[in-house]
Amino acid sequence: MREGTQLRQGEAGNRYEVFHTDCPARDVVDHVTSRWGIWVLISLRSTDLRFYELRDSIQGISEKMLAQTLRVLVQDDLVWRKVEPTTPPQVTYGLTGFGQDVGAPLTDLFDRITQRLARSG
Repeated sequence: MREGTQLRQGEAGNRYEVFHTDCPARDVVDHVTSRWGIWVLISLRSTDLRFYELRDSIQGISEKMLAQTLRVLVQDDLVWRKVEPTTPPQVTYGLTGFGQDVGAPLTDLFDRITQRLARSG
């Protein structure tokens, strides 16, 4: 392994150079750590939410940004989407198993920060 390059064994023998710009893992990390991605994952950590419930739980996010963020998180298999065939359609979102695995350390990070702020404030 070259110094400064982190390799990981992937499925079917694929190797990922996580510091290389073409690494598919980088896209997922970028989506998770985007301005709104982390808040979507934290908001869904304990319950499934409908679109407007999710929007209301994340203050400051626009409907457009929430829709874009959810779209990429669904494509990355971090979030699932269920559409009820009603008028108007009811769309519910929740974390996949992968989303729960990725969201757990984010939740831990968030909890540590808020605990620290509570002690120092």
